Amino acid sequence: MIHPLSDCQAKVPENTNIWQFCVVLPKAQIGENCNICSHCFIENEVRIGDNVTIKCGVQVWDGIIIEDNVQIGANVTFTNDKYPRAKNPNWVMGKTTIKRGASIGAGSIIGCGITIGENAMIGMGSVVTHDVPAGEIWFGNPAKFVRKI
Repeated sequence: MIHPLSDCQAKVPENTNIWQFCVVLPKAQIGENCNICSHCFIENEVRIGDNVTIKCGVQVWDGIIIEDNVQIGANVTFTNDKYPRAKNPNWVMGKTTIKRGASIGAGSIIGCGITIGENAMIGMGSVVTHDVPAGEIWFGNPAKFVRKI
């Protein structure tokens, strides 16, 4: 279902929901049985797997890969530029991967060039500046290891 108040330019499976006020650019790849909640923006060079939930207010920029069964909380902020400058001719897109089964809490900030491992959990409001290994909980600013799951 694609809500009539969204601007979905990509091909999306019938069992994926795109809610109101979302913009999905034409080259974005979105999998089966996903739920993209309202007020989200998904750029072109993005791959979203199956059974992914992206809550309200999330922007998924070029260079971000979200694997299957991932939960992205409301207002999570992704980045794809380590050294942002307007009109930077030397810009290099940072690539970020969120592995299968990971969960990112609401309001977290995910730096670019990071991998969040399988089934890892990021606590709400965390600022992630390093790779997070599989099966670990990280929390805080900057996010730090809390415990194994």
